Amino acid sequence: MAKKKIAREDAVCTIGYDGNAALVDRSSRKLIGKLTFSEMLEKGYYRAAAASAFYSDSEEEMKQVAAAYNKASGSSYQVEAIPRLFGVAKVQAPRVLVL
Repeated sequence: MAKKKIAREDAVCTIGYDGNAALVDRSSRKLIGKLTFSEMLEKGYYRAAAASAFYSDSEEEMKQVAAAYNKASGSSYQVEAIPRLFGVAKVQAPRVLVL
């Protein structure tokens, strides 16, 4: 039986994990959960955009996150550093707890 992915709106608003459950910030999910990747970048939600890029497994989107964040912050992070910078990773979490 294949493991089900959590919904994208939950993935981009996950703030941590408790056992096999993703902990999702309710107010963030309401505010940014339905935004497109591009809207997240435009509005400066870089962590959510990085999580979205991870969720869709898009190297191109991760490059866009790095470019947008570097431009906004005056930094020079490489694409490979973005997941660590924003604390996003691929994690199996079959349950969601909305806080």
